[in-house]
Amino acid sequence: MSIDRMVLVFAGTLILLSLLLAVYWSPYWLWLTAFVGANMLQSAFTGFCPIAKLFKKLGAQPGQAYN
Repeated sequence: MSIDRMVLVFAGTLILLSLLLAVYWSPYWLWLTAFVGANMLQSAFTGFCPIAKLFKKLGAQPGQAYN
């Protein structure tokens, strides 16, 4: 799996997890959803994505998000 796809999976998982936690635990978990969304937005403009750098250090291969 490419880094691009791993970032999408990670972001989607965090968003869904935070929504579930907000429904069943506390609405303050929505701040995690906002953080993930803001990070995705800044990454689109700056090209800097911390989790992509981490995945690269862990040995994931770069590639296209969609073929």
